[in-house]
Amino acid sequence: MRRMAALAAVGISVLVLGGCSSETKDEWKRAAMPDPASLQGEKILSLWQGAWVAALVTGIIVWGLIVYAIIRFRRRSDDEIPVQTRYNLPLEIFYTIAPVIMVIVFFAHTVETQNYVLDDDRPDDNCMEIVGQQWSWTFNYGVGEKGDCEVTPNSTEFPYSSYVHDSGTGSQIPQLYLPVGVTTRFNLHSPDVIHDFGIPGFLMKMDVIPGRVNHYSITPTRTGDFRGKCYELCGVYHSRMLFDVHVVTQEEYDAHLQQLEDAGATSELPLLGGDYASTPAGLESGDESEEGAE
Repeated sequence: MRRMAALAAVGISVLVLGGCSSETKDEWKRAAMPDPASLQGEKILSLWQGAWVAALVTGIIVWGLIVYAIIRFRRRSDDEIPVQTRYNLPLEIFYTIAPVIMVIVFFAHTVETQNYVLDDDRPDDNCMEIVGQQWSWTFNYGVGEKGDCEVTPNSTEFPYSSYVHDSGTGSQIPQLYLPVGVTTRFNLHSPDVIHDFGIPGFLMKMDVIPGRVNHYSITPTRTGDFRGKCYELCGVYHSRMLFDVHVVTQEEYDAHLQQLEDAGATSELPLLGGDYASTPAGLESGDESEEGAE
């Protein structure tokens, strides 16, 4: 038995260590959450870790009481069956009050975190109009002086006087560029069905609903490349709703906008519908190109 236990321990250790990499070695500290790359994500991670700590402490106490009751009150060979109608009033009161207190504490911390990450009073340095359509994304970048970032459905007034844009197709994943250290507000539009715009590395996502303009702001804390996707099962080509995220310096961000402008991807108003609301060419025939399906 000792040899088998030792072999099992060695085997588990090899599997655990073999699965570690520079990206995943600290995941146990974050309870399997990604390493947050935004200010808002750091706040969400703290809530997540706190919830796990509280749950583990509660579990240890409950498991300890169960083991204690099994050992302390086990039936012995010469004992009669214990009385089944006894109760302990203080213990039952504790069992009632403690969960209520836990729920209140969890709720308070959740509301505090939600109010922080969705704080509309925090000034936005940048605004973007994000469009989720069948079956890709359109990113509208404002050019020039910024106005009020708030946008309403069917609005004809937008924060910037002109825009440059990048749209994905069935065979091309769109590229989203963000300046590091700058708070960017995403105004989320959908001309067709419900999508969900999320970036796992930022620990944030939100539904994109036709007839509404949901929004949230994000402040990237480090440069790097990340992946984004649609978290809502939006239809037959939901798997194509992917995009790449590049967090770059302000100079690189401005250079990217200039590159889009030089390529002629400009408009006075953001592209929120029209041709960009229909199925991109190549998908009607069931094209499953390898690049677009990644």
